[in-house]
Amino acid sequence: MDLKFARTEVDSKPKKADLAKIEASIEKEDSVIFYFDRENSHKDLLELQDYFEAKGKSFYMSEVKFGLSDNEYMYQVHIIN
Repeated sequence: MDLKFARTEVDSKPKKADLAKIEASIEKEDSVIFYFDRENSHKDLLELQDYFEAKGKSFYMSEVKFGLSDNEYMYQVHIIN
């Protein structure tokens, strides 16, 4: 599973999301929100959902549009311990 965090600049490349780093963030706090880039496949995000739900965590995902174009969106993922 190869995930990418959302871009912070319009013309920059998205940074890779490390599963171990995501898990460490969740263990530190009860509730964490991540923003993932549109280049991620929906299938990979569903695999991420299955992974965390198997560990007993609540997982909520939605698309967030930030412009008028169809390709101006990102995925918002909220994981709760």
